[in-house]
Amino acid sequence: MIEFLPVLILVISFLILLILGVPVAWCIAMSSMFTLMFAMPFSAATTTVSQRIATGLDSFALLAIPFFILSGQIMSKGGIAHRLISFAKTLVGFLPGGLALINIVSAMLMGAIAGSAMASASAMGTILGPEMEKEGYSKEFGAAVNITSSTTGLVIPPSNTLIVYSLASGGVSIAALFLAGYIPGILTGLFMMIVSVIWAKKHNYPVGERSSIKEVFVKFIDAVPSLLLLIIVIGGIIGGVFTATEASAVAVLYTLLLSFYYKEISFKDLPKVILESTETTAIVMLLIGASMCMSWVLSYENIPQDISNLLLSLSDDKIVILLMINLILLAVGVFMDATPAVLIFTPIFLPIVTELGMDPTHFGIVLMLNLCIGLCTPPVGSVLFVGVGIAKTTISKVIKPLIPLFLVMILSLFLVTYIPQLSLWLPEFFGVLNN
Repeated sequence: MIEFLPVLILVISFLILLILGVPVAWCIAMSSMFTLMFAMPFSAATTTVSQRIATGLDSFALLAIPFFILSGQIMSKGGIAHRLISFAKTLVGFLPGGLALINIVSAMLMGAIAGSAMASASAMGTILGPEMEKEGYSKEFGAAVNITSSTTGLVIPPSNTLIVYSLASGGVSIAALFLAGYIPGILTGLFMMIVSVIWAKKHNYPVGERSSIKEVFVKFIDAVPSLLLLIIVIGGIIGGVFTATEASAVAVLYTLLLSFYYKEISFKDLPKVILESTETTAIVMLLIGASMCMSWVLSYENIPQDISNLLLSLSDDKIVILLMINLILLAVGVFMDATPAVLIFTPIFLPIVTELGMDPTHFGIVLMLNLCIGLCTPPVGSVLFVGVGIAKTTISKVIKPLIPLFLVMILSLFLVTYIPQLSLWLPEFFGVLNN
Protein backbone atom coordinates (compact mmCIF):
# COMPACT_ATOMS: atom_id res chain seq x y z
CA MET A 1 0.00 0.00 0.00
CA ILE A 2 1.11 3.56 -0.71
CA GLU A 3 1.90 5.69 2.33
CA PHE A 4 -0.48 8.50 1.46
CA LEU A 5 0.61 11.01 4.12
CA PRO A 6 4.01 11.94 2.57
CA VAL A 7 2.42 12.14 -0.89
CA LEU A 8 -0.41 14.35 0.37
CA ILE A 9 1.97 16.67 2.22
CA LEU A 10 4.23 16.97 -0.82
CA VAL A 11 1.45 17.57 -3.36
CA ILE A 12 -0.75 19.85 -1.24
CA SER A 13 2.11 22.03 0.02
CA PHE A 14 3.49 22.34 -3.52
CA LEU A 15 0.11 23.36 -4.95
CA ILE A 16 -0.60 25.86 -2.14
CA LEU A 17 2.79 27.53 -2.61
CA LEU A 18 2.27 27.60 -6.39
CA ILE A 19 -1.17 29.22 -6.00
CA LEU A 20 0.35 31.81 -3.66
CA GLY A 21 2.73 32.83 -6.45
CA VAL A 22 5.93 31.41 -4.94
CA PRO A 23 8.58 30.73 -7.66
CA VAL A 24 8.52 27.11 -8.82
CA ALA A 25 12.04 26.29 -7.59
CA TRP A 26 11.14 27.41 -4.06
CA CYS A 27 7.81 25.53 -4.25
CA ILE A 28 9.76 22.34 -4.97
CA ALA A 29 12.38 22.89 -2.25
CA MET A 30 9.94 23.99 0.47
CA SER A 31 7.39 21.22 -0.20
CA SER A 32 10.29 18.73 -0.01
CA MET A 33 11.31 20.19 3.36
CA PHE A 34 7.74 20.07 4.72
CA THR A 35 7.53 16.39 3.72
CA LEU A 36 10.80 15.56 5.45
CA MET A 37 9.71 17.39 8.62
CA PHE A 38 7.17 14.62 9.24
CA ALA A 39 9.91 11.99 9.08
CA MET A 40 12.78 13.73 10.92
CA PRO A 41 13.46 16.74 13.21
CA PHE A 42 13.25 20.27 11.79
CA SER A 43 17.00 20.91 11.88
CA ALA A 44 17.76 17.59 10.18
CA ALA A 45 15.12 18.27 7.49
CA THR A 46 16.48 21.74 6.64
CA THR A 47 20.08 20.48 6.62
CA THR A 48 19.16 17.54 4.37
CA VAL A 49 17.35 19.79 1.89
CA SER A 50 20.29 22.21 1.60
CA GLN A 51 22.76 19.33 1.24
CA ARG A 52 20.69 17.63 -1.43
CA ILE A 53 20.33 20.85 -3.44
CA ALA A 54 24.13 21.31 -3.36
CA THR A 55 25.00 17.70 -4.18
CA GLY A 56 22.35 17.65 -6.92
CA LEU A 57 24.38 20.25 -8.80
CA ASP A 58 27.68 18.40 -8.32
CA SER A 59 27.79 16.82 -11.77
CA PHE A 60 30.26 17.35 -14.62
CA ALA A 61 27.51 16.67 -17.20
CA LEU A 62 25.56 19.73 -15.96
CA LEU A 63 28.38 22.01 -17.15
CA ALA A 64 27.00 21.55 -20.65
CA ILE A 65 23.84 23.50 -19.74
CA PRO A 66 25.36 26.97 -19.08
CA PHE A 67 27.50 26.62 -22.21
CA PHE A 68 24.54 25.68 -24.42
CA ILE A 69 22.49 28.51 -22.87
CA LEU A 70 25.29 30.96 -23.69
CA SER A 71 25.64 29.65 -27.26
CA GLY A 72 21.86 30.01 -27.67
CA GLN A 73 21.99 33.64 -26.51
CA ILE A 74 24.84 34.38 -28.92
CA MET A 75 22.89 32.78 -31.79
CA SER A 76 19.72 34.76 -31.15
CA LYS A 77 21.67 38.04 -31.22
CA GLY A 78 24.40 37.13 -33.69
CA GLY A 79 22.48 37.11 -36.98
CA ILE A 80 22.24 33.33 -37.14
CA ALA A 81 18.44 33.28 -36.77
CA HIS A 82 18.04 35.74 -39.69
CA ARG A 83 20.06 33.49 -41.99
CA LEU A 84 18.16 30.36 -40.99
CA ILE A 85 14.86 32.14 -41.69
CA SER A 86 16.09 33.33 -45.10
CA PHE A 87 17.10 29.78 -46.00
CA ALA A 88 13.78 28.34 -44.77
CA LYS A 89 11.93 30.96 -46.84
CA THR A 90 13.46 29.65 -50.07
CA LEU A 91 12.41 26.08 -49.19
CA VAL A 92 8.75 26.50 -48.15
CA GLY A 93 7.83 30.17 -48.63
CA PHE A 94 5.89 29.47 -51.84
CA LEU A 95 3.46 26.99 -50.23
CA PRO A 96 0.07 27.93 -48.72
CA GLY A 97 0.73 29.46 -45.31
CA GLY A 98 4.32 29.99 -46.40
CA LEU A 99 5.29 32.31 -43.53
CA ALA A 100 3.89 29.86 -40.97
CA LEU A 101 5.89 27.05 -42.59
CA ILE A 102 8.98 29.26 -42.53
CA ASN A 103 8.41 29.77 -38.81
CA ILE A 104 8.19 26.01 -38.21
CA VAL A 105 11.24 25.08 -40.32
CA SER A 106 13.26 27.95 -38.83
CA ALA A 107 12.24 26.96 -35.29
CA MET A 108 13.33 23.38 -35.97
CA LEU A 109 16.68 24.58 -37.31
CA MET A 110 17.10 27.08 -34.47
CA GLY A 111 16.15 24.42 -31.93
CA ALA A 112 18.61 22.02 -33.51
CA ILE A 113 21.37 24.60 -33.12
CA ALA A 114 20.45 26.49 -29.93
CA GLY A 115 18.72 23.65 -28.04
CA SER A 116 16.35 26.08 -26.33
CA ALA A 117 12.60 26.50 -26.82
CA MET A 118 12.68 29.93 -25.19
CA ALA A 119 15.47 31.20 -27.46
CA SER A 120 13.67 29.89 -30.53
CA ALA A 121 10.29 31.38 -29.53
CA SER A 122 11.89 34.74 -28.79
CA ALA A 123 13.91 34.88 -32.02
CA MET A 124 11.19 33.61 -34.37
CA GLY A 125 8.43 35.67 -32.76
CA THR A 126 10.44 38.88 -32.89
CA ILE A 127 11.56 38.46 -36.51
CA LEU A 128 8.63 36.67 -38.17
CA GLY A 129 5.70 37.87 -36.05
CA PRO A 130 5.48 41.41 -37.48
CA GLU A 131 6.10 40.11 -41.02
CA MET A 132 3.25 37.59 -40.74
CA GLU A 133 0.89 40.28 -39.45
CA LYS A 134 1.91 42.63 -42.27
CA GLU A 135 1.14 39.91 -44.84
CA GLY A 136 -2.39 39.45 -43.48
CA TYR A 137 -1.95 36.55 -41.05
CA SER A 138 -3.75 36.89 -37.73
CA LYS A 139 -1.32 37.53 -34.88
CA GLU A 140 -3.03 34.76 -32.89
CA PHE A 141 -2.29 32.15 -35.56
CA GLY A 142 1.29 33.41 -35.85
CA ALA A 143 1.73 33.18 -32.07
CA ALA A 144 0.22 29.65 -31.97
CA VAL A 145 2.61 28.42 -34.69
CA ASN A 146 5.60 30.07 -33.00
CA ILE A 147 4.73 28.67 -29.56
CA THR A 148 4.27 25.05 -30.64
CA SER A 149 7.09 24.85 -33.19
CA SER A 150 9.62 26.30 -30.74
CA THR A 151 9.24 23.28 -28.47
CA THR A 152 10.80 21.00 -31.11
CA GLY A 153 14.13 22.34 -29.81
CA LEU A 154 13.70 20.18 -26.70
CA VAL A 155 13.61 17.02 -28.82
CA ILE A 156 15.90 17.89 -31.74
CA PRO A 157 19.49 17.94 -30.41
CA PRO A 158 21.43 19.43 -28.83
CA SER A 159 18.90 19.71 -26.00
CA ASN A 160 19.63 20.84 -22.46
CA THR A 161 16.64 18.89 -21.17
CA LEU A 162 17.88 15.65 -22.72
CA ILE A 163 21.18 16.18 -20.87
CA VAL A 164 19.18 16.58 -17.64
CA TYR A 165 17.30 13.34 -18.44
CA SER A 166 20.61 11.53 -18.94
CA LEU A 167 21.63 12.65 -15.45
CA ALA A 168 18.26 11.74 -13.86
CA SER A 169 18.15 8.32 -15.52
CA GLY A 170 21.52 7.29 -14.14
CA GLY A 171 23.57 7.66 -17.28
CA VAL A 172 21.59 6.96 -20.46
CA SER A 173 23.93 7.76 -23.37
CA ILE A 174 23.65 11.43 -24.38
CA ALA A 175 24.74 10.52 -27.91
CA ALA A 176 21.91 7.97 -28.14
CA LEU A 177 19.37 10.49 -26.78
CA PHE A 178 20.51 13.17 -29.23
CA LEU A 179 20.17 10.83 -32.21
CA ALA A 180 16.85 9.47 -30.92
CA GLY A 181 15.32 12.96 -30.97
CA TYR A 182 15.74 13.67 -34.68
CA ILE A 183 12.91 11.62 -36.22
CA PRO A 184 10.29 12.42 -33.51
CA GLY A 185 11.20 16.12 -33.68
CA ILE A 186 11.00 16.28 -37.47
CA LEU A 187 7.78 14.20 -37.47
CA THR A 188 6.16 16.66 -35.04
CA GLY A 189 7.27 19.59 -37.21
CA LEU A 190 5.83 17.96 -40.36
CA PHE A 191 2.46 17.45 -38.64
CA MET A 192 2.47 21.12 -37.63
CA MET A 193 3.21 22.11 -41.24
CA ILE A 194 0.22 20.07 -42.49
CA VAL A 195 -2.06 21.83 -39.99
CA SER A 196 -0.65 25.22 -41.01
CA VAL A 197 -1.26 24.56 -44.71
CA ILE A 198 -4.88 23.52 -44.04
CA TRP A 199 -5.46 26.54 -41.75
CA ALA A 200 -3.91 28.92 -44.30
CA LYS A 201 -6.09 27.59 -47.13
CA LYS A 202 -9.19 27.87 -44.97
CA HIS A 203 -8.45 31.53 -44.14
CA ASN A 204 -7.05 32.44 -47.61
CA TYR A 205 -3.66 33.59 -46.34
CA PRO A 206 -1.29 34.89 -49.06
CA VAL A 207 1.14 32.63 -50.88
CA GLY A 208 4.72 33.73 -51.57
CA GLU A 209 6.66 33.39 -54.81
CA ARG A 210 8.69 30.28 -55.58
CA SER A 211 12.44 30.83 -55.22
CA SER A 212 14.75 29.99 -58.08
CA ILE A 213 17.39 27.28 -57.72
CA LYS A 214 20.01 30.03 -57.67
CA GLU A 215 18.27 31.80 -54.75
CA VAL A 216 17.99 28.53 -52.82
CA PHE A 217 21.69 27.85 -53.39
CA VAL A 218 22.76 31.37 -52.36
CA LYS A 219 20.70 31.29 -49.15
CA PHE A 220 21.92 27.78 -48.39
CA ILE A 221 25.55 28.86 -48.75
CA ASP A 222 24.82 31.82 -46.48
CA ALA A 223 23.31 29.45 -43.86
CA VAL A 224 26.01 26.76 -44.15
CA PRO A 225 28.28 28.22 -41.42
CA SER A 226 25.32 28.17 -39.01
CA LEU A 227 24.23 24.66 -40.03
CA LEU A 228 27.82 23.46 -39.74
CA LEU A 229 27.49 23.75 -35.97
CA LEU A 230 25.16 20.72 -36.07
CA ILE A 231 27.83 18.61 -37.73
CA ILE A 232 30.52 19.82 -35.34
CA VAL A 233 28.52 19.30 -32.13
CA ILE A 234 26.51 16.15 -32.92
CA GLY A 235 29.20 14.61 -35.14
CA GLY A 236 31.83 15.24 -32.49
CA ILE A 237 29.77 13.59 -29.76
CA ILE A 238 28.77 10.56 -31.86
CA GLY A 239 32.31 10.17 -33.22
CA GLY A 240 33.76 10.23 -29.72
CA VAL A 241 35.86 13.33 -30.44
CA PHE A 242 34.49 15.08 -27.34
CA THR A 243 31.84 14.69 -24.66
CA ALA A 244 28.56 16.62 -24.58
CA THR A 245 30.08 19.02 -22.04
CA GLU A 246 33.11 19.66 -24.23
CA ALA A 247 30.81 19.99 -27.26
CA SER A 248 28.87 22.76 -25.48
CA ALA A 249 32.09 24.73 -24.95
CA VAL A 250 32.99 24.22 -28.63
CA ALA A 251 29.50 25.50 -29.54
CA VAL A 252 30.10 28.72 -27.59
CA LEU A 253 33.46 29.33 -29.26
CA TYR A 254 32.11 28.57 -32.75
CA THR A 255 28.97 30.72 -32.43
CA LEU A 256 31.01 33.58 -30.99
CA LEU A 257 33.47 33.49 -33.90
CA LEU A 258 30.57 33.20 -36.36
CA SER A 259 28.77 36.20 -34.85
CA PHE A 260 31.96 38.27 -35.06
CA TYR A 261 32.32 37.14 -38.68
CA TYR A 262 28.75 38.24 -39.43
CA LYS A 263 29.53 41.53 -37.60
CA GLU A 264 26.26 41.21 -35.64
CA ILE A 265 28.00 41.16 -32.24
CA SER A 266 30.95 43.23 -31.04
CA PHE A 267 33.05 43.01 -27.87
CA LYS A 268 30.94 45.73 -26.23
CA ASP A 269 27.84 43.53 -26.63
CA LEU A 270 29.38 40.56 -24.81
CA PRO A 271 28.78 41.72 -21.19
CA LYS A 272 25.03 41.99 -21.82
CA VAL A 273 24.90 38.58 -23.57
CA ILE A 274 26.88 36.93 -20.76
CA LEU A 275 24.72 38.59 -18.09
CA GLU A 276 21.48 37.37 -19.73
CA SER A 277 22.94 33.87 -20.03
CA THR A 278 24.02 33.95 -16.38
CA GLU A 279 20.52 34.93 -15.26
CA THR A 280 18.96 32.07 -17.25
CA THR A 281 21.59 29.62 -16.01
CA ALA A 282 20.98 30.62 -12.38
CA ILE A 283 17.23 29.98 -12.75
CA VAL A 284 17.79 26.61 -14.45
CA MET A 285 20.41 25.47 -11.92
CA LEU A 286 18.22 26.42 -8.96
CA LEU A 287 15.40 24.40 -10.52
CA ILE A 288 17.75 21.45 -11.03
CA GLY A 289 19.08 21.58 -7.46
CA ALA A 290 15.59 21.83 -5.93
CA SER A 291 14.28 19.07 -8.21
CA MET A 292 17.16 16.74 -7.31
CA CYS A 293 16.26 17.35 -3.68
CA MET A 294 12.62 16.40 -4.30
CA SER A 295 13.76 13.29 -6.21
CA TRP A 296 15.76 12.25 -3.14
CA VAL A 297 12.76 12.88 -0.86
CA LEU A 298 10.56 10.76 -3.13
CA SER A 299 13.12 7.96 -2.99
CA TYR A 300 13.51 8.32 0.80
CA GLU A 301 9.76 7.89 1.22
CA ASN A 302 9.69 4.95 -1.27
CA ILE A 303 7.12 6.80 -3.37
CA PRO A 304 8.47 5.67 -6.79
CA GLN A 305 8.30 2.02 -5.76
CA ASP A 306 4.79 2.48 -4.36
CA ILE A 307 3.55 4.17 -7.54
CA SER A 308 5.21 1.47 -9.65
CA ASN A 309 3.49 -1.30 -7.67
CA LEU A 310 0.16 0.53 -7.88
CA LEU A 311 0.30 0.98 -11.67
CA LEU A 312 1.44 -2.59 -12.28
CA SER A 313 -1.34 -3.86 -10.00
CA LEU A 314 -3.93 -2.01 -12.10
CA SER A 315 -2.80 -3.66 -15.33
CA ASP A 316 0.05 -5.70 -16.76
CA ASP A 317 -0.74 -4.58 -20.32
CA LYS A 318 2.13 -2.48 -21.67
CA ILE A 319 -0.20 -0.42 -23.90
CA VAL A 320 -2.47 0.49 -20.96
CA ILE A 321 0.45 1.32 -18.60
CA LEU A 322 2.09 3.58 -21.20
CA LEU A 323 -1.24 5.30 -21.82
CA MET A 324 -1.64 5.99 -18.08
CA ILE A 325 1.94 7.28 -17.81
CA ASN A 326 1.41 9.59 -20.80
CA LEU A 327 -1.80 10.98 -19.32
CA ILE A 328 -0.07 11.61 -15.97
CA LEU A 329 2.88 13.32 -17.68
CA LEU A 330 0.55 15.48 -19.79
CA ALA A 331 -1.16 16.59 -16.56
CA VAL A 332 2.23 17.20 -14.91
CA GLY A 333 3.34 19.36 -17.83
CA VAL A 334 0.40 21.69 -17.24
CA PHE A 335 1.72 22.59 -13.76
CA MET A 336 5.47 22.08 -13.95
CA ASP A 337 8.31 23.25 -16.19
CA ALA A 338 10.30 20.69 -18.18
CA THR A 339 13.54 20.56 -16.18
CA PRO A 340 12.08 19.85 -12.72
CA ALA A 341 9.51 17.47 -14.25
CA VAL A 342 12.31 15.41 -15.82
CA LEU A 343 14.27 15.23 -12.57
CA ILE A 344 11.28 14.37 -10.40
CA PHE A 345 9.35 11.94 -12.61
CA THR A 346 12.18 10.06 -14.32
CA PRO A 347 13.01 8.09 -11.13
CA ILE A 348 9.29 7.34 -10.69
CA PHE A 349 8.40 6.08 -14.17
CA LEU A 350 11.70 4.81 -15.60
CA PRO A 351 11.73 1.64 -13.41
CA ILE A 352 8.15 0.91 -14.47
CA VAL A 353 8.77 1.19 -18.21
CA THR A 354 12.06 -0.71 -18.09
CA GLU A 355 10.25 -3.54 -16.28
CA LEU A 356 7.81 -3.52 -19.21
CA GLY A 357 10.75 -3.84 -21.63
CA MET A 358 10.88 -0.21 -22.83
CA ASP A 359 14.32 1.14 -23.69
CA PRO A 360 15.38 4.09 -21.44
CA THR A 361 16.41 6.08 -24.53
CA HIS A 362 12.95 5.60 -26.03
CA PHE A 363 11.30 6.66 -22.76
CA GLY A 364 13.45 9.80 -22.65
CA ILE A 365 12.02 10.97 -25.97
CA VAL A 366 8.44 10.09 -24.92
CA LEU A 367 8.94 12.06 -21.71
CA MET A 368 10.31 15.02 -23.66
CA LEU A 369 7.38 15.07 -26.11
CA ASN A 370 4.97 15.13 -23.16
CA LEU A 371 6.76 18.09 -21.62
CA CYS A 372 6.89 19.92 -24.97
CA ILE A 373 3.09 19.94 -24.88
CA GLY A 374 3.19 21.17 -21.28
CA LEU A 375 5.34 24.16 -22.26
CA CYS A 376 2.44 25.38 -24.41
CA THR A 377 -0.24 25.08 -21.73
CA PRO A 378 -1.19 27.44 -18.90
CA PRO A 379 -0.63 28.10 -16.02
CA VAL A 380 3.12 27.32 -16.14
CA GLY A 381 3.67 27.14 -19.91
CA SER A 382 6.78 29.31 -20.20
CA VAL A 383 6.93 29.19 -24.01
CA LEU A 384 3.22 30.02 -24.18
CA PHE A 385 3.74 33.21 -22.18
CA VAL A 386 6.83 34.21 -24.20
CA GLY A 387 5.00 33.67 -27.52
CA VAL A 388 1.88 35.53 -26.40
CA GLY A 389 3.95 38.37 -24.96
CA ILE A 390 5.98 38.86 -28.14
CA ALA A 391 2.83 38.75 -30.30
CA LYS A 392 1.11 41.28 -27.97
CA THR A 393 -2.05 39.22 -27.73
CA THR A 394 -3.80 37.16 -25.04
CA ILE A 395 -3.91 33.46 -24.18
CA SER A 396 -7.68 33.30 -24.67
CA LYS A 397 -7.35 34.55 -28.26
CA VAL A 398 -4.51 32.13 -29.09
CA ILE A 399 -6.34 29.02 -27.84
CA LYS A 400 -8.46 28.50 -31.00
CA PRO A 401 -5.57 28.23 -33.52
CA LEU A 402 -3.50 26.44 -30.86
CA ILE A 403 -5.90 23.49 -30.46
CA PRO A 404 -5.26 21.76 -33.83
CA LEU A 405 -1.50 22.15 -33.29
CA PHE A 406 -1.91 20.63 -29.82
CA LEU A 407 -3.77 17.68 -31.32
CA VAL A 408 -1.01 16.85 -33.81
CA MET A 409 1.60 17.14 -31.03
CA ILE A 410 -0.41 14.55 -29.08
CA LEU A 411 -0.69 12.39 -32.24
CA SER A 412 3.09 12.53 -32.64
CA LEU A 413 3.51 11.64 -28.95
CA PHE A 414 1.40 8.48 -29.22
CA LEU A 415 3.03 7.41 -32.50
CA VAL A 416 6.48 7.70 -30.91
CA THR A 417 5.24 5.94 -27.74
CA TYR A 418 3.91 2.88 -29.53
CA ILE A 419 6.39 2.71 -32.44
CA PRO A 420 9.79 2.47 -30.68
CA GLN A 421 11.82 2.45 -33.89
CA LEU A 422 10.88 6.08 -34.55
CA SER A 423 13.21 6.87 -31.65
CA LEU A 424 15.61 3.94 -31.69
CA TRP A 425 16.44 3.47 -35.37
CA LEU A 426 19.11 6.20 -35.60
CA PRO A 427 20.90 5.29 -32.33
CA GLU A 428 20.93 1.64 -33.42
CA PHE A 429 22.19 2.58 -36.90
CA PHE A 430 25.12 4.54 -35.46
CA GLY A 431 25.78 1.89 -32.80
CA VAL A 432 25.45 4.19 -29.78
CA LEU A 433 22.37 2.67 -28.15
CA ASN A 434 23.00 1.69 -24.52
CA ASN A 435 26.58 2.90 -24.77
